[in-house]
Amino acid sequence: QVQLVESGGGLVQAGGSLRLSCVASGLTFSRIGMGWFRQAPGKEREFVSAVNWSGGSTSYADSVKGRFTISRDNTKKTLYLQMNSLKSEDTAVYYCAAQVGLGLTTERGAYNYWGQGTQVTVSS
Repeated sequence: QVQLVESGGGLVQAGGSLRLSCVASGLTFSRIGMGWFRQAPGKEREFVSAVNWSGGSTSYADSVKGRFTISRDNTKKTLYLQMNSLKSEDTAVYYCAAQVGLGLTTERGAYNYWGQGTQVTVSS
């Protein structure tokens, strides 16, 4: 049974930082691409960042480029999202997702498994 469990969300002031983690089980973590998505109230779930199986290739939404960093530790089966210079518009539930494949994709529909999400709230 595949499980993705996010943690690290919380309440932070604008300009602050948070690091999200996503621990995976039930799959061969080192052989899959991973991604982060987010969903704000009343909006569709949107792409944030993605990484390929090795961590050597990454992609970011324009809105977070230069502020967020995605990384992974295959030995720990863990995906990370370091979020710096947070803005109020970053407030959302953040989800990690896994896609069966070595590459990375920004397409929500390409992901096979999803975590339950972690709330990030940025106060201005």
